[in-house]
Amino acid sequence: MIRFGLRLAVAGGREALTRLTVIAAAVAVGAGLLLTTLAGVNAVNAQLTRYASIYPSASAGGDADPLWWSTRDDYFHGKQIIRIDVAATGASAPTPVGIPSTPGPGEYYASPSLQRLLAAHPADQLGDRYPGRDLGTVGPTGLASPDTLLAIVGGTPDQVAELPNARQLTSVGDTPALPETTVNLILGVIAGGLLFPVLIFIGTATRLSAARREQRFAAMRLVGATPKQISVVAAVEATAAAVAGTAVGFLLFYAFRGPLAGIPFTGMPFYPSDMSLGVLDVLLVALGVPAGAAVAAQVSLRRVRISPLGVTRRVTPRAPRPYRLIPALLGVAVLFFAIGLRPETSDGQTAVFLPGLLLIMAGLVFAGPWLTMVGARVMARYASRPATLIAARRLADNPKAGFRAISGIMLALFVTSVAVGVITTIVANRGPAPVGSTDAGTVTTVFDEKAPSVPDTLIADLHAITGVRSATAIRENPELTTSSEVGVIACTDLPSAYGRCAEGATVAEVPLGLSLWGESASSTKVWHAASLTLDELQRLPVMSIVVGTDGSATAIERTRTVLEIAYPTFWVGPNVPGDFESDFADTLRGWEQLANVIIIASLALGGCSLAVSVIGGLTERRRPFSLLRLSGAPVRVLRRVVALESAVPMLAVAAVAVGMGLLAAHLFLRAQMDYTLVAPEPRFYLIIVVGLATCLGVIAATMPLLERVTGPETARSE
Repeated sequence: MIRFGLRLAVAGGREALTRLTVIAAAVAVGAGLLLTTLAGVNAVNAQLTRYASIYPSASAGGDADPLWWSTRDDYFHGKQIIRIDVAATGASAPTPVGIPSTPGPGEYYASPSLQRLLAAHPADQLGDRYPGRDLGTVGPTGLASPDTLLAIVGGTPDQVAELPNARQLTSVGDTPALPETTVNLILGVIAGGLLFPVLIFIGTATRLSAARREQRFAAMRLVGATPKQISVVAAVEATAAAVAGTAVGFLLFYAFRGPLAGIPFTGMPFYPSDMSLGVLDVLLVALGVPAGAAVAAQVSLRRVRISPLGVTRRVTPRAPRPYRLIPALLGVAVLFFAIGLRPETSDGQTAVFLPGLLLIMAGLVFAGPWLTMVGARVMARYASRPATLIAARRLADNPKAGFRAISGIMLALFVTSVAVGVITTIVANRGPAPVGSTDAGTVTTVFDEKAPSVPDTLIADLHAITGVRSATAIRENPELTTSSEVGVIACTDLPSAYGRCAEGATVAEVPLGLSLWGESASSTKVWHAASLTLDELQRLPVMSIVVGTDGSATAIERTRTVLEIAYPTFWVGPNVPGDFESDFADTLRGWEQLANVIIIASLALGGCSLAVSVIGGLTERRRPFSLLRLSGAPVRVLRRVVALESAVPMLAVAAVAVGMGLLAAHLFLRAQMDYTLVAPEPRFYLIIVVGLATCLGVIAATMPLLERVTGPETARSE
């Protein structure tokens, strides 16, 4: 029977070959995307593992000499530079990952991206921060991404031991990946948002022309074929197409792996080798896709297994009931409950929010057929044209079939709407200082250890930089022993752009950066007076230096360089307010970009699934459509019927999914961060509109087939 099934698949005439080719092509696209998704998850984990090696934990034990290690962050033109200071204490000390040997004092290695940056800008803006001999580049194994800006600088053990976050390591490179639970949760949700449309697409493709095959297999039953033999033939036919498509899918993945790795899905591009597949991934796709195709073929033959005449016993399926809305409503209720009673621990919050989101996701898919039926009945009630009425009645007759091909779109749009809504709101509330504000041009150095004084030559060097408007030292406040964020300053040294002292005061209390957390600097700000004299102020140690500039990149970077050379053990600076926030926002925008990619891919898959469904529906209904044409129905009416059957559920599902996604995001933000949802940027809606329009275009591309398969000869031959 296997040989007979193969003969039917490849020697069943032009129609059989066309069906086989379409199924194989659809499976190839789906398998390629499935492989890309699995490889993308592996790439992110590999990237995070290398990133974790840059921030290792202190290790002890073993016979190796320890390696002094200090990791700090710097910035240049808003880009993060990671600086690692190292010092070997003996010949057996471990070597940092990505370089052949540990650099000594006055030596350093730089990543390729940092070397290009050093060569492209004057030394007084960047290069002077890394004096000494350049030993070469850091290899890919030591970089999270090809674009990572990293410098590994050598020093003496005494020098590195005095730096912030200094620790001793007896091994390097064996640090586990960064918070795996959180990352895997994010990746799992995002991957699920794409995997579901892929699986729907593959399942839809393998069910192509299911009704026609049912009729053929029913005829075989009538001449004596057993249900088992029919099942074998159907499985062989579907599996043959799926195997061919899966093989082509592997070829497509490896052909486009390099360009795909270069796309910064998470804000940073990958190395091509990161987009790898494990043995389990290969087996999952190579065996799972054909097996899924065989199962889909078996499901499509359930009427044939009833009896040889089971195909003709077509009755209207039972209409979906409103109880299908219960899971989605329960999920919304859980998120509402979380607003009033927010768990204090992260595990407790996850235990509340994750089930709520999963309930909504499952509820949307479960309620999809009922929503499709309601929409179809509303459309039928207000129908004013025959095409609208026919399409509405067909959708209402079998809403499960109408919803099946677009269920993946609903889930993907919900997941990405939640992600984009949350990310947009967090970026809006915790993003960088506005360009042009006073804060945006401020460079602040906060000392890890208090400095006794600031050399006059340093203040003079800072004022000599073109674009520097003020240079102010903020000293320790002896009256505030419980706060390390507030210092004191002489009122004569307070720049007018940052406010003024209270009436009659000579010394004022100010934050170390001259701006409060979450509150920008202002010339109208009045600072509280400190009960100190100027003589007492001069005897206090310095806690920070704040330099006001005109906001130009040249002035900011020259100021940073001067301060870093003067104080090589800086703690959080020299730092421009908004640098960390900007880097944080860029990371979030990387995840938002990944969510947008999921939207585009899922909508493209949805369009392909709808196209395959349309093609299958046309081939299965060509006789009824032919009879309608013979009775006088114009082809344009039939086109409208097909278009409405596909477009109306898709547009309705998209609106419900996006609305529910933004509602869930708002409830999550209110409960978790006390934020109010900030509407996503217009490009989010533009992506959805363009994607849906593309889906409609794909459906329209199938319309020429309608006229060819519904000619008078079809009615005569069947």
